[in-house]
Amino acid sequence: MSVTEDRLRQIADAVRASGSRSVAELAELTGASEMTIRRDLEALAEQGVLERYRGGARSLLLRGEEIPFPLRARDGLEVKQRLAAEVAALLSDGESVVLDSGTTCLEVARALHGRRLTVVPLSLHAANALADAPRVTLLVPGGAPRRGELALTGPLTEASLAALRFDTAVIGCCGLTAADGLTAYDLADAAVKRAAIASARRVVAVTESAKLSRTALAHVLPASALHAVVTDAQAPQDATDALAAAGVTVRKA
Repeated sequence: MSVTEDRLRQIADAVRASGSRSVAELAELTGASEMTIRRDLEALAEQGVLERYRGGARSLLLRGEEIPFPLRARDGLEVKQRLAAEVAALLSDGESVVLDSGTTCLEVARALHGRRLTVVPLSLHAANALADAPRVTLLVPGGAPRRGELALTGPLTEASLAALRFDTAVIGCCGLTAADGLTAYDLADAAVKRAAIASARRVVAVTESAKLSRTALAHVLPASALHAVVTDAQAPQDATDALAAAGVTVRKA
């Protein structure tokens, strides 16, 4: 992550946590000049993360809402790339794969670029990443793309998934615990995840370790329904032990 991206994330987190912050407070927090902070706030306002007011900014996000895609896309990129490589290693050439939306699954799409697979991506970002993949058979479902996220949702997406059968579903999440299972922020997104899972023989969840202590609004499936979870080496041992006790294979990248 670049210095600018890191600062934008720091500002967004600070404003979101407290509800509002002044330019002076954010300058002190980040060590940047007030002029730089003003430019950063304008950029974040354009992304819908916050609302500018004279001398500061207030959050437009509730604590239970998801951070916008542009901020998440570069956050922890190196970790997401390691997770993507681990997921790719679980797939055999010739498999049919339904690939969830989200920033981690976008990295999975990029990791699959040279593979011989049939892939149904559930976001236009991932579809674009695989559009020129020479050996991938790319099938794009119908549906309405969510703004920014470009995740495909709605009855057309669900009907497309119901008409197909996959070897593996690669599913991202907003939260995953042994007690509450796999959860998502968005109800429409959760419905698409369930449709993808219902059409797959194997379900692999991929998530950064921080999400193993979170529970989001919409329940997708119990942890025991997962075949494998791919996470990073920082995953808390108690969280991964609880998942293993539920019958899930945990792989750390």
